Amino acid sequence: MKQFAYLKGDRVIWTIVFLLSLLSILVVYSSVVTLAHKYKQGNTEFYLISHGIKIITGLIIMFIVHRLKYTIFSKIAQIGIFLVIPLLLFTLIKGVSSGEASRWVEIPGLGLTFQSSDVAKIILLIFVARTLTIKQGQLEDFKSLFMSLLLPVGFICLLIFPANFSTAALLFINCLFLMFVGGIRFGVMLKILSGCLLFGAILISWIMLSPDTFPSKRAATWKARIENFSKGDSKSNYQSEQAKIAVATGGIIGKGPGNSTQRAFLPQASSDFIYAIIIEEYGLIAGFVLLFLYMILLFRGIRILRDSEKTFGGLMAVGLSFSLVFQALINMAVAVNLFPVTGQPLPLVSMGGTSIWFTCISIGIILSVSKANEHSEGKNSKEVITE
Repeated sequence: MKQFAYLKGDRVIWTIVFLLSLLSILVVYSSVVTLAHKYKQGNTEFYLISHGIKIITGLIIMFIVHRLKYTIFSKIAQIGIFLVIPLLLFTLIKGVSSGEASRWVEIPGLGLTFQSSDVAKIILLIFVARTLTIKQGQLEDFKSLFMSLLLPVGFICLLIFPANFSTAALLFINCLFLMFVGGIRFGVMLKILSGCLLFGAILISWIMLSPDTFPSKRAATWKARIENFSKGDSKSNYQSEQAKIAVATGGIIGKGPGNSTQRAFLPQASSDFIYAIIIEEYGLIAGFVLLFLYMILLFRGIRILRDSEKTFGGLMAVGLSFSLVFQALINMAVAVNLFPVTGQPLPLVSMGGTSIWFTCISIGIILSVSKANEHSEGKNSKEVITE
């Protein structure tokens, strides 16, 4: 079809995006029944239209971003890495709060809010890819790696940490993965991992033993989540128990679209626990297919890295791919009670606000690199034919 000629880059990724977007609209429409009765007098169409607009807008943003030359993101990261620091500081001090967490920044005049950590995530991963490319062969020892990468990565993650533990931890792990893929020596990576495990153990011990003295208001919440998960009783794990019921009653083929019963009991049915609703309505088969789609996305990101002539583009693509897929795996693990509640949405599927747009920006960047690879291959093949 002629209209698909305008979609450049990896067609498999485009297919995955469209499939996830369609699934998102269907499942969100089904899972917002309780929200609609609570806030909109049962008007589920309000949420359907709102979510549909965000998905369509996200696809438009993805299209625009994927048409850009990927090298422009290197320059954006150079400036952005210095802008996200005051942005994260502003969020901690003056950000819009929900519960005990100050994670959002409001855009004046538009009434829209966005999580500053979403901006920091993209900028930081691009920055790491850029630094690994520019300083190839110069990051052989721990000291040079610490000054060039670990210090800025650690500082930005620490700014995210007080309001969003899980996002900070996932972002740090994503950066470590990118460093490993980018050629940092195994011995150096082993030292970093040992230090991270020690730091993590101290952190968890402090939270569990003395949350009142911990420099974050959310320490008590984190402690409660860890304790509730370890206890495993139904009273302290209400959301997880309801999600397990959804998964168990869905069976192999599910109850059918719109026939979920647990959506009435799961407080975050359309966001954090949407994977459980998908399994309840569409069955375990759909759950495995969804997992397979995300794994294909990661595989295509790795393939883009393999095909990239420029290290920067390939590292950026695989870093962003891994970030999205890793977040999806964490969301799924929470939904089936393999992991404590984290609040991580399912990329491109969960109902959300501007987070959908940042996901689309990430995929747009991946497609931009893929488009450059295809152009390069086409040019080379044309030269061969000419010769």
